[in-house]
Amino acid sequence: MTPDAPRPTPHAPRPTPSALRPVLSQARAELLLTLRRGENLLITLIVPVALLVFFASLGIVDGGAGRPVDFLLPGMLALAVIATGMVSLGIATAYERYYGVLKRLGASPLSRGGLIAAKALAVLLLEVVQVATLVAIAAAIYGWRPAGGAGAAALALLLGTLAFAGLGLAMAGALRAEATLAGANALYLVFLMLSGAVLPLDRLPDVLQGLARALPAAALTGALRAALTAGAPFPAAELIVLAVWAALTLAVAARTFRWE
Repeated sequence: MTPDAPRPTPHAPRPTPSALRPVLSQARAELLLTLRRGENLLITLIVPVALLVFFASLGIVDGGAGRPVDFLLPGMLALAVIATGMVSLGIATAYERYYGVLKRLGASPLSRGGLIAAKALAVLLLEVVQVATLVAIAAAIYGWRPAGGAGAAALALLLGTLAFAGLGLAMAGALRAEATLAGANALYLVFLMLSGAVLPLDRLPDVLQGLARALPAAALTGALRAALTAGAPFPAAELIVLAVWAALTLAVAARTFRWE
């Protein structure tokens, strides 16, 4: 190189795909473990589908002027998110800590942020399967067709996922594994009754109506129902409730999370 030749300018190192490999590998492992657990498949896939088919076929749910499936599908989508984000993720994380799995992962190249990202990715992938299954059954058996705004529905699903995943991780961080198991399943039943998924909220006593509308389950169901209904107003109030719950539960989860 001659003295007058320009010297090469150093560049910042580019992120390599290898940095994502631990996260993707852990996400794959999380997803496979979830699919191998029979109780997880029951609560995340079978229960929402069974409720949709049962109530839509009998036609005993009075959701207003529309068809039963138009009222039921948003609620079943909400229950699927609750089951995956809160019940499945919360219980699995609590027992991973109980059996020392998280402690071993903490000593691996996978960082704390990488573990949370892997769990979030696994939850999102499972929710894609849930949504696709429920929509396919509603369309094939009951003639349901999409209406309304897909963007609002996607935003509601994202905020709902954050809210319930944060709630599940917060319980897993603050409670023992057995208490998380009991608490997550009990909350699932409460949200089933107070979400408006099967029973319209206006059928509840006034006190319970006010409580239900402040909970994330009813907010998620209401936001999805508005988003999937043609001509319905944008569900701003429900999305705000979900955003507040997401911020609160994730903040609590971040404070209570520990490897052992």
